Amino acid sequence: MDYATRPARPEDGAALTAITLAAIRETARAAYTPEQVEAWSVRVARSERIAGAFPGDFVRVAVDHADSPVAYFVLEADGHLDMLYCHPDHGGRGLGRRLLAEAELAARARDLTRLFTEASELARPVFERAGYHLIERRNFTIPHEGREVAIHNYAMEKRLA
Repeated sequence: MDYATRPARPEDGAALTAITLAAIRETARAAYTPEQVEAWSVRVARSERIAGAFPGDFVRVAVDHADSPVAYFVLEADGHLDMLYCHPDHGGRGLGRRLLAEAELAARARDLTRLFTEASELARPVFERAGYHLIERRNFTIPHEGREVAIHNYAMEKRLA
């Protein structure tokens, strides 16, 4: 399948939320426990940021032949790559690599000297192949159903200078 990319539109909010939740609920199961997946997905489902506007952020989506979003990234003004998600039905087709290349072009156009992110266990290799290096493993908790659920991700960065 051929994919195109385009800027995100306000009407993409529901699709981006669906992509994020599908990626967490389906793909993340390969590296995280059911409890971690549930806590993570509930936290994301409650977030107004995905479904709403992204003021000041650069958001680009990969779309299928029907112009339906299947993957996306959110690049903040300071170079923080806040989100990179791909719907599981479209995984393994190079969309992560393609979107990371577009994020880098956008960062360079904004005269940023580095990109940084917090990558999940499964996203870490995608970022490494794109030239990001590991800063540290981040262990933290997510409040869920009256308790704290331990989870982790990886602080990573790519210097652009």
